[in-house]
Amino acid sequence: MDPIKQAITAFIVDPKNHDFLAILKGLRNGLVYGAKIRFPHALVMTVLFRDGTFREKLTSILSATRQHAFNLASFVTIYKSTMYLLTRLHKQDFPPLLPTASPGTVSSKLSTSTPNEPAYYSLLAGLLGGYLVFGRSTDSAAHAVNQQIVLYVFARVAMALAKLAVAPPKGAGTTSAAVEVLPGVGSVSPNGGMGAHISKVGWPVFASMSWGLVMYLFRWHPETIQPSLRSSMTYLYVDSDTWNSFKNFLVYNR
Repeated sequence: MDPIKQAITAFIVDPKNHDFLAILKGLRNGLVYGAKIRFPHALVMTVLFRDGTFREKLTSILSATRQHAFNLASFVTIYKSTMYLLTRLHKQDFPPLLPTASPGTVSSKLSTSTPNEPAYYSLLAGLLGGYLVFGRSTDSAAHAVNQQIVLYVFARVAMALAKLAVAPPKGAGTTSAAVEVLPGVGSVSPNGGMGAHISKVGWPVFASMSWGLVMYLFRWHPETIQPSLRSSMTYLYVDSDTWNSFKNFLVYNR
């Protein structure tokens, strides 16, 4: 290994530089993940539902991808920087932002909280990042991307809170029979009684209410539905009512 690589590696693995480098890597991961998530989605939605020239479609895809990647990178940077500053203010000898793992390994802890960290720090950092990155957009294209991201996060928050609502208090004894609250998000041991009942009926009620409400809104108030969802629903429920030949009955939509 040449001296330059050795110096860079020594700097990267030095624990004293961990917190700063964690912010930098968070920015990098935000850019990469945002681009990987948005590009295929924008490609499919633009090809299926957007009119225009090839150049206009390509510009739209790249613009949405850039916006998503930049937004995630900005949020991660603001969040981790805020956590760094809050933790530093809390303690003169502050702990790292994340549990320290050896180079090339992944921390076995699911939680990223540090010992003695006030619980509201992550809330404050998230509020600040959410406002600065997602809450102030005025450009229509940027707002559309931000709206999709925020709605995605909100749906996951709702699912997590539903699971938390029927989980037993920390430190309390658990029953042997765990009940799956929401498919794909694991099981909890309900705290008996009402908690067990909510666990069993919560997902069916949530699923049926969600679909019932979205279909009602699409039927009677379609202008209130987020544009990309409205386009998808138009394709499924409106375009399927119209055809005048075999060609646009089975081969093409229109």
